[in-house]
Amino acid sequence: MKLTILGCYAATPRTFTNPTSQILEIKNRLFLIDCGEGTQVQLRKNKIRFSKINHIFISHLHGDHFFGLVGLVSTFTLLNRTTDLHIYGPKGIKEIIKLQLRLSNSWTNYGLFFHELESLESEIVYEDEKVRVQTIPLKHRVYTNGFLFQEKIGERKLNLDAVQNYEINSCYYQKIKNGKDITLEDGRVIENDKLTFDPIPTKSYAFCSDTVYHEAIIPIIAKSTVLYHESTFLQSEENLAKKTLHCTAKEAATIALKANVGQLILGHYSTRYEKIELFKDEAETVFSEVLLADDGKSFEF
Repeated sequence: MKLTILGCYAATPRTFTNPTSQILEIKNRLFLIDCGEGTQVQLRKNKIRFSKINHIFISHLHGDHFFGLVGLVSTFTLLNRTTDLHIYGPKGIKEIIKLQLRLSNSWTNYGLFFHELESLESEIVYEDEKVRVQTIPLKHRVYTNGFLFQEKIGERKLNLDAVQNYEINSCYYQKIKNGKDITLEDGRVIENDKLTFDPIPTKSYAFCSDTVYHEAIIPIIAKSTVLYHESTFLQSEENLAKKTLHCTAKEAATIALKANVGQLILGHYSTRYEKIELFKDEAETVFSEVLLADDGKSFEF
């Protein structure tokens, strides 16, 4: 599982920082999460192939999280894209993007599908044989979701020594890897756990931006391998965080601690602060496994 941060700062872009956008690679799938201004340039800088992006998840309709979307959609057309593109985001995103395409006479030459979200409860929005994505309802000034990306449990691993010891024909190997017991010719039933090892442990990634401190998300993100949580402010600006429905680094760490996640990545920093290391220092007073997002930075788990 690999996470590439394209942008992780709040509010307006600067010459050296970009608003929210990131790429998650999981089980050979590539997902774009949010699409602030400058996303195309950051994709180029980080050598991420545009053609691999087939699913885009937009958390909410504040500009620093989606103003780069119509440009990316249009560039796909200029690149002669033919593969379908799926966009998941709040109700209204289809109207916004289609209006811009219509007025600029820039219709796509590929299938463009919108999956508009409006539920206040967590729901599965994408699923295939290897990955499941569900929403994390957040609490912000407009309707907002985070997204939980989960690997599905894979096949069990053959214990070849045990299989050969019982002289089991190879035609049954797939059945065994699927978790089935095997009945031998003499009638003995060999339980699956005697023939296999546990599958590789699954990983999960929870993306939470933007939100006020919101403990309702804890059961959804519990025990996630990695949690990315907004930390717009430091605790010294706690009142401003509450007023704007954002979080402090300490509050993000508290969520990570209560959810018992493996790693916390902080991001969505207010540009009022000169050093993002201050966020890590504050969060580590509550939770020890803290990493800092920064534009162009990649994490592998």
